[in-house]
Amino acid sequence: PFTQEKTALPPLPILRGKGPYLYDEQGKAHLDLISSWWVNLHGHSHPEIGDAIAQQAAQLEHVIFAGFTHEPAVALCEGLSALLPPPLGRFFFSDNGSTAVEVALKMAYQYWQNQKEAARTQFLSFEGGYHGDTFGAMAVGARSGFHNTFEPLLFPVHTVPYPATWEGDAQVLEKEQACLQSLETVLQIHGSHIAALILEPLIQGASGMRACRPEFLDQVIQRVRAWDILVIFDEVMTGFGRTGTPFALSQVQAVPDFLCLSKGLSGGFLPLALTVTAAHIYEAFLDEGAEKAFLHGHSYTANPLACAAGLASLNILLRPATQEAIQAINQTHRDALKALQEQLPSLLRPRVVGTIGAFDVPGLGSQNTFFRKKAWEAGLLLRPLQDTLYLLPPYVLSPHDLHTAYGKIAQLLGPFLEKHEGR
Repeated sequence: PFTQEKTALPPLPILRGKGPYLYDEQGKAHLDLISSWWVNLHGHSHPEIGDAIAQQAAQLEHVIFAGFTHEPAVALCEGLSALLPPPLGRFFFSDNGSTAVEVALKMAYQYWQNQKEAARTQFLSFEGGYHGDTFGAMAVGARSGFHNTFEPLLFPVHTVPYPATWEGDAQVLEKEQACLQSLETVLQIHGSHIAALILEPLIQGASGMRACRPEFLDQVIQRVRAWDILVIFDEVMTGFGRTGTPFALSQVQAVPDFLCLSKGLSGGFLPLALTVTAAHIYEAFLDEGAEKAFLHGHSYTANPLACAAGLASLNILLRPATQEAIQAINQTHRDALKALQEQLPSLLRPRVVGTIGAFDVPGLGSQNTFFRKKAWEAGLLLRPLQDTLYLLPPYVLSPHDLHTAYGKIAQLLGPFLEKHEGR
């Protein structure tokens, strides 16, 4: 995935995982500083989640979810309902982040069709957003890099600028006002034709861990709601504690109409996704015939094994020890990034959102493969996003080990920056 095979490094065979570490065939430990593409919350091979899957497998491995239900799915939805603000209380299962987004887009579009408002066929998103690789998700995401080839097949979407910010950003208010003005312009022209706004709350992941302020999102949502536009929060990456709260929506005043969840939903064990919506959205699909029904599904919808993993992961997440670990990672990022920038002043735009720490390294994008190789050799699993180097570790990583990782990163970046700067 996301690999040019002709120029790629040979794949690193991994034999086992334990806690924040992955072990290769030679027994060498690699610290997983990106949670294996952001999915692993509580460390690899967590015994409690593994036991939950094993117990469920001995009872029920799968059942068609059309016309049936089962206890793991119900329990998982009830557990999430206790964390989510009303009116978010209706759940639709799928199996990955792209499809969770695709479901939300289709529901938002069909909602307006069911309401006999056929003119609302357009979508609104932020520049730099990434929402997945299915066609609808590609259309509302950034039109560069990943998806250029498919541009002729994608439906048009209105985009507005994104006020990416960082620690010590003196221009943040000015950037936010410019973005809001662009939004107002789009709304004045197209507002009555837009079905929904989709966004990654607080931080855009794939475009380089670009952060924004909660206050900005509140102003955005206030403006689009004035035009009755639905709001979709893509929390595929930001959910389950990544931003320091159970969900990023906890840090904004507004409640979205749709919430997309995946990645950490099962603790990194099995594919699972949810699109959560409100009762008034759900009710718009109810009718005597099938015409208004949401005719969408997946073979492994609400797979009991994945639901059992999700419920076990949620229980671990809510424990005081896990919440303390999340806060400890946040503080360690802040302390370590401050020390790192003092040591390497040419590093740019340090930012911390919950358990996510990131900064920009001039010239890193052209040396990504080389840097990843050096990081592997140092026992670190890192995967830069162009010039952005980010750390998004499992919650079991200790502050000591995270500080040590930052020290190794400084050793890797020192010679790289000297060469880049021609010293």
